[in-house]
Amino acid sequence: MLTIRKRDASRTPAGEANHQPRIAVGEEGGVLGCAFSGVWTTRTVASVDGEMRKIEKRDSAKTLMLDLSQIEKMDTAGAWVIDRLASAFEKKGVEVHVQGQSEIASILLGAVGDAVRREPESGPAGPPNIILRALELVGRRVYEMRDDFLASMNILGATIRGAQMKLGRGHAVNPAAIFNQIDRMGVGAIPVVVLMSAIVGAIVAQQGAYQLSYFGADIFVVDLVGVLILRELGVLMTAIMIAGRSGSAITAEIGSMKMREEVDALKVIGLNPIGVLVFPRLVALVIALPCLTIIANFAALGGGIIAAWLYSDIPPAAFIDRLRVAIDLSTIFAGLIKAPFMAMIIGTIASVEGMKVGGSAESLGRHVTASVVKSIFVVIILDGLFAMFYAAIEF
Repeated sequence: MLTIRKRDASRTPAGEANHQPRIAVGEEGGVLGCAFSGVWTTRTVASVDGEMRKIEKRDSAKTLMLDLSQIEKMDTAGAWVIDRLASAFEKKGVEVHVQGQSEIASILLGAVGDAVRREPESGPAGPPNIILRALELVGRRVYEMRDDFLASMNILGATIRGAQMKLGRGHAVNPAAIFNQIDRMGVGAIPVVVLMSAIVGAIVAQQGAYQLSYFGADIFVVDLVGVLILRELGVLMTAIMIAGRSGSAITAEIGSMKMREEVDALKVIGLNPIGVLVFPRLVALVIALPCLTIIANFAALGGGIIAAWLYSDIPPAAFIDRLRVAIDLSTIFAGLIKAPFMAMIIGTIASVEGMKVGGSAESLGRHVTASVVKSIFVVIILDGLFAMFYAAIEF
């Protein structure tokens, strides 16, 4: 705490206990004079606080004169009490004059006065109205989208530039890490992708058969299942499943390494964290997602064959014969072309969210959730853009 001493060469310093703060008050001709003396510090000002508050209540004075020349020692508590007295009279319109203070005392009183006057006199301001809050939320989300886009471009650029970029080894690629990630993200996801796709294909066939039976067009359920699965649902459902399964795992793995400062350790030993952590996962996703899409298409068509057989009495041989007429290579490739782009989006968003994890478990959970939500949202948007593009070029 800042302390001010009034120097006096004619006497020796004394303890605070023997020099309690004192106030001499006099009033004449509308001028109220207050002469302060003694030690005005945190330990002593409590003894004169009541007397100071009584002086603050006086209303007869037109001018207040404060004499600080006899103060031996003063800290911020003493300065605050004196400033409170001066502020109380200033609010009443009384002219206040301070005299006898040293240069350091003036600085202290000014600093305390500025700090007190910066405090709001009323309570905290209420929240802005709902329109301003909505606009503020939109603005924050736009800035977050910009930051995420720049971070994604940084990750893609660093991935394309090189895998590890160690000093003197700028193009090293670790095939073992890539195959390990393919096994985890691709091979490990086959059972759930097959099960989900078969159920979705069966549901589409069952609902289509039920509706088309009213028109005697049961055979066209093959066209419905084939086109819908191969162009849209096969790759879309696979990408959504991978975003929830592998995207969240990527964010959790990179985020936990960020929490334990392993990412910083990679930088210290001269490795690029993006090349070491992101590159194998991104390459594995780009390879695994198209393969999983092909498997999902077969599983969905298999589910559609069974459902059409049970609900519409369409035998598997007739289903396959009609399927050859309903689809062509453009139908198959229309879905497969989307798969690498969706894989890059899932891997990039998951890596960006993983790199944004802070030092707490709450931050890790929040970014894992954000990774899954953002990946699914962007994948669906991308699928819609591809649909419009295909319609524009009549593909």
